Amino acid sequence: MVETIRTAAGRTLALVRTEGSGPPVLFLSGFRSDMQGAKALHLEAWARRTGRAFVRFDYSGHGLSGGAFEEGAIGDWAEDARAVLETLGRPALLVGSSMGGWISCLLLRERPELVAGLVTIAAAPDFTEDGFWRSWDAARRAELEREGIVRLPSEYGEPVPITLRLIEDGRRHLVLRSPLRFGVAVRMLQGTADPDVSVETALRLLAHAEGNDIRLTLVKDADHRFSTPDCLAAIEAAVDEVIARLDPA
Repeated sequence: MVETIRTAAGRTLALVRTEGSGPPVLFLSGFRSDMQGAKALHLEAWARRTGRAFVRFDYSGHGLSGGAFEEGAIGDWAEDARAVLETLGRPALLVGSSMGGWISCLLLRERPELVAGLVTIAAAPDFTEDGFWRSWDAARRAELEREGIVRLPSEYGEPVPITLRLIEDGRRHLVLRSPLRFGVAVRMLQGTADPDVSVETALRLLAHAEGNDIRLTLVKDADHRFSTPDCLAAIEAAVDEVIARLDPA
């Protein structure tokens, strides 16, 4: 059943809860993705099968939540995720896919007491700066600064609108330029055939993050969707491993 919450910023978010035991598993989807994706639904089925608490939701401007995508930015979507996290009543195990991996890092940095563990899937920290801005030539950058928006072709559907606000806001939320401490068990998953997030990005995050229990698993030939049966099984295994590492107390 889809329910809605209202954030402190006045945004309306759609979410679906699965009741169960243990730390809630909170799925954070990627840029322009939503809670109807294969990974989110697979984890929901896993939660029902194993009796685990699970929550999936849509950022503002995504899926069933209110707002326009073009009006949002990393800070807004991190606030959305934090608002959902704060409704859970106990620390959650975050599962962050792509942009959700970046937002998970922000949540761990800002509200570590609410995070019990972390699994990332093709995490894309700082992608607005390192993926978009850094790869653009002077003409594209000038167009964005002049028009306030550019539209990029996408193999996943319609052109992607990238706003100047998204780029500028992203710079205020970078995680690879300042200390990033993980005080919980972290399992990172990355496909070697991912055209959107490189293995080098995963290795950079692994090298940059500080913590005593961080592991990166590379899956040969997996792409950015990371939704084949083997990939979905790898996600389950990573979540199970992090749960097993939690202090029973």
